[in-house]
Amino acid sequence: MVVTEVPKLASAVEYFFKIGVEGKRLRPTVLLLMLRALNIQIPQQTSNVIGDANLMELCGRQNRNRIAEIVEMIHVASLLHDDVLDNAETRRGIASLNNVMGNKISVLAGDFLLSRAIVALASLNNNEVVSIISAVLEHLVTGETMQMTATSDQRCSMEYYMEKTYYKTASLISNSCKAIALLAGQTTQVSTMAFEYGKNLGLAFQLIDDVLDFTGTSTSLGKGSLTDIHQGIVTAPILFAIEEFPQLHEVVYRGLKNPADIELALEYLGKSRGIQRTIELAKNHAVLASAAINSFPESNDEDVLRSRQALVDLTHRVITRTK
Repeated sequence: MVVTEVPKLASAVEYFFKIGVEGKRLRPTVLLLMLRALNIQIPQQTSNVIGDANLMELCGRQNRNRIAEIVEMIHVASLLHDDVLDNAETRRGIASLNNVMGNKISVLAGDFLLSRAIVALASLNNNEVVSIISAVLEHLVTGETMQMTATSDQRCSMEYYMEKTYYKTASLISNSCKAIALLAGQTTQVSTMAFEYGKNLGLAFQLIDDVLDFTGTSTSLGKGSLTDIHQGIVTAPILFAIEEFPQLHEVVYRGLKNPADIELALEYLGKSRGIQRTIELAKNHAVLASAAINSFPESNDEDVLRSRQALVDLTHRVITRTK
């Protein structure tokens, strides 16, 4: 789906799809498990001809698998663009694409992936799913813009942080889970529960990511630690620390633009329960994600039950990961 005749563009587009640097693949894993967890089947009344029914089932399954491919392309495209905006030097343990090939090629590679994702999305012939995934692209841009243009008051707001986090991280996985359910012909209630699973899993993932930015190492993270705070980005651990030490509010309000303020913020964070409270919040979202799966209609199918348990197990892995 990402083939191009221009060699340099091909190398750029494939950069983070190569074996060894393909990332955690959390999103496609979730979507393929969600597909099985919903016990997707083509209704028998779709055709009176067995051959036609089998063909429709094959096409339907290919469409649902394609959602996982589309979502991963959108995700990688967002990483390429983010690295340009952040002047990132590393990603997934190797030099970032912008560091290797320059900003222009990195932006164009991201654009190419988005264009291929849109073409694949249109081929699904489902207007509601197209609308849902298209909204995700809007959310990604909105979240990044919120982060870049936040005022001092907004940087110190947990509500603003959670809204931005949903747009930047959780929207993609929540809406793609919903799209899978809709393509499966599930009810509005089931589609909503699929959405809730993805949303809460995504929020839990990002909260732990924010913790690891303070507690992880450059080797384990595949990128530099303390990246966010050095860019003046305020995340949940610091916001919780502000609640315990109001004097930290003024330090953050100034924008964390000088090393002395950063050191002071880290000092207050170390004395606070900011890290612990962020982990607790992530666990709360993991519980909500698990509850969404447990609310799915009952099934006696062993494969369905195994897939649902795997989705629940993923919530535990997300909050206990170290990289």
